[in-house]
Amino acid sequence: MTTLAPADCYADAFEAVRRTAAAPPAVAELRRRAFERFTALGFPTTRDEAWRFTNVAPIAGTAFALAAPAEREAAVADVAPHAAMGIGTGLLFVNGSYVAPASDVSALPAGVEVTSLAGVLAADPGGATRRAVESHLASGAGIESDAFTALNTALLRDGAVVHVPANTVVEQPIQLLFVTSPPPGGAPVMTHPRVLVVVGENAQVRLVESYGGGGESAYLTNAVTEVVAGPGAVVDHYKTVRESPAGYHIASMHVRLGRAAGFSSHAVTLEGAIVRNDVQALLDGEGVECTLNGLYLANGRRLVDNHTTIHHAQPHCSSHELYKGILDGEARAVFNGKIIVAIDAQKTDAKQSNKALLLSEDAQINTKPELEIFADDVKCTHGATVGQLDEDALFYLRARGLGLEQARNVLIHAFASDLLNRIAIAPIREQLEDLLLAQLPGSGGGSFHVDG
Repeated sequence: MTTLAPADCYADAFEAVRRTAAAPPAVAELRRRAFERFTALGFPTTRDEAWRFTNVAPIAGTAFALAAPAEREAAVADVAPHAAMGIGTGLLFVNGSYVAPASDVSALPAGVEVTSLAGVLAADPGGATRRAVESHLASGAGIESDAFTALNTALLRDGAVVHVPANTVVEQPIQLLFVTSPPPGGAPVMTHPRVLVVVGENAQVRLVESYGGGGESAYLTNAVTEVVAGPGAVVDHYKTVRESPAGYHIASMHVRLGRAAGFSSHAVTLEGAIVRNDVQALLDGEGVECTLNGLYLANGRRLVDNHTTIHHAQPHCSSHELYKGILDGEARAVFNGKIIVAIDAQKTDAKQSNKALLLSEDAQINTKPELEIFADDVKCTHGATVGQLDEDALFYLRARGLGLEQARNVLIHAFASDLLNRIAIAPIREQLEDLLLAQLPGSGGGSFHVDG
């Protein structure tokens, strides 16, 4: 068997998708243009400002093949740890393919459709969901400047579509679970999940996007999510990343919000060799409220990169952003948060903060909060803090009978709890808190160690 050079593997993957994945002519043309753009761009390097501190050479130098559907036994073993307990409504994708028998959307209100993107593209045109896909797919996630988005679009096969019609409230959280189950000892595989969420005027929905993987083989998850919220819509979004130690996770989320819409996102990154989360939110109507929160943990030699852009395009909008990181070992993190206030976006209220806790002398973070303000009647603040555990607080806890390790764990937990407590879905919050506690020193997880 001939080993493919990386460039050849993507050309072969594109040809396989073109031949086998059904799509209307407009989507087929979109794929073609996206692959041409990916070929022209190539993977980013550290010479690109947006990737200055994130070296994706391990990804660019690997010949990934499109993941094949997993064996049922392997899928069950790999899926279970990543499912959000207590949430029974949603879709499961294993190795990029929809698993209908393990998905359940029977409890949704009338008119709400949560389904496979491949199924929508293969269906007869004319339905409301098909029209929503044709109108909004790739409308926010442009292929011109980002190679990973272009690659996802070129290799678009399957993913999730969430369509909530106007004036509809979805009470039950909807989980979209994407799990990679690479064959033991097999060649590196890749998946390119696509999520499209269209929420109509005055509708409300809560979504949980979960990504994970198993095994020891390298794999790439290259995900793109697009959210379109109409006037007065409310979208509460959660994302968890728990890739395997050999897994790479590159993802972007593109959000467009109409007048008086509300959007909140809570992203928690716990595992993965290289994880990059890009979020771009366009506040495209008056009175929009947008909240972006993130918590990331990294140890060993892992890298977590969070890039966010909130574009205030209209007046009387507010945005709030808080990201916190806990780094140990030789882990590295990047945070780049940009707030753009357009010339007509008067009365903007924007707040941004990034806080990092370094548990070892070798851990490091590169943080860069940015403001670009073109209006004059605004309130905008941003800031970043990087530090270690407070020695006075440690002394206080130890003076009250706690051991050194126990006192440190209390402070680490308190640092993270500020964000975990903002997660409104109790099963998600409790599960993430258990995972955090399992990684603290002395817990048996053995993931984190605090110098001292």
